[in-house]
Amino acid sequence: MQGSHLGGYHRQVDPPPLPTTSWAVLGLLSFGRELTGYELKKWAEQTLAHFYWSPQSGEIYRELSRLEGAGYVAVDTLPGELGGRRRYRITPDGEDALRGWVARTPLPAAFRLWLGHLQDPDRLRDSLRAARAAADKLRAHAEADALTLSDSPELAHAVLALRLSARSHAAERDRLTAALTELDT
Repeated sequence: MQGSHLGGYHRQVDPPPLPTTSWAVLGLLSFGRELTGYELKKWAEQTLAHFYWSPQSGEIYRELSRLEGAGYVAVDTLPGELGGRRRYRITPDGEDALRGWVARTPLPAAFRLWLGHLQDPDRLRDSLRAARAAADKLRAHAEADALTLSDSPELAHAVLALRLSARSHAAERDRLTAALTELDT
């Protein structure tokens, strides 16, 4: 839910439907910094690219325009060459909408952790614990399926793929365990 701040009155309204990339760009602005489009692109390359993807500059500007139209982003134009540089910041409505999106949207663990500052710490930990349990369950299923199929020589490559999947799920489980440990320190 998005909150609309009208004269001290907080009205709840449904946010407009936005693609995940819009929410990711809004997330880039949720760390309390005013950024230009160029700075947003660099910030995306340093963060988002490692667990989601890094939108191209044109996509960032398109999403900024969409977010500005929704009232989620405010723009300041700084004087200078070529009409000045535009700096973007998240609005209170934008932060409310982003918090709501994070709360109701199933997200990959790294994406959720990146936006952890917008979440209740206990809910964040619960979400990471659930992701860890899911990864371990997938690991166990992949190992069991590999064992079941391992007696069939013609399925050797399928068994190798299942073992690879089991190791990937185990690594994800271990990464989530480490993240939970780091959260508690």
